[in-house]
Amino acid sequence: MEPVRRKALVDAALRVIGDHGSLAVTMSDIARQAGVSPALAHHYFGSKEQLLIETIRSLLRQLRRDTVAALKAARTPRERLSAVIRVNFHADQFAPDTIAAWLAFYAEAQRSEETRRFLVIYASRLRSNLLADLKTLLPADAAERIAEGAAAMIDGLYIRQSLKSAPIGIEASIALTEDYLNALLAAASPSPHENRGRSPQTIQGQMT
Repeated sequence: MEPVRRKALVDAALRVIGDHGSLAVTMSDIARQAGVSPALAHHYFGSKEQLLIETIRSLLRQLRRDTVAALKAARTPRERLSAVIRVNFHADQFAPDTIAAWLAFYAEAQRSEETRRFLVIYASRLRSNLLADLKTLLPADAAERIAEGAAAMIDGLYIRQSLKSAPIGIEASIALTEDYLNALLAAASPSPHENRGRSPQTIQGQMT
């Protein structure tokens, strides 16, 4: 029963954090949501802080699993870029509780070095996944710039989604990010007609 109860507590923590909109929750709040006693919650995790760290680990593991599966199903570099975008706006990742939890962890990262470290891991993975395929389509400097911009746009749309007065849905968020990516890919990739008669060094220079 231990793995089942540990997962129940992590899921409960995610819901409670989402409801409160912050990490200012108690172990009793989480245990009550999971339907177990606070003593049992402490038995499995020791402290609220350890449970919260396991919660963010769980979010990262799920996002990584979804990303790996989506990338395996894609056939071309451009399809893989779209897969990365869509995974980050998957219904599970874009659920209100999940978004609220991510924002709470970002706030906590200003005080907690361990929380900040996990968020750096998330940001590094997102950038790496975008950059790997952008580098097959563009010069390295252009790929770096577009990867940074696309990652920032994904994070920014998460923040916009948290504004209840101006919610942006999953498909609209995907479309906005795809439009951004398509525009920059087109701008950074000269047409064959433009490249005719030019040296590789000249083309490379115009992309920087």
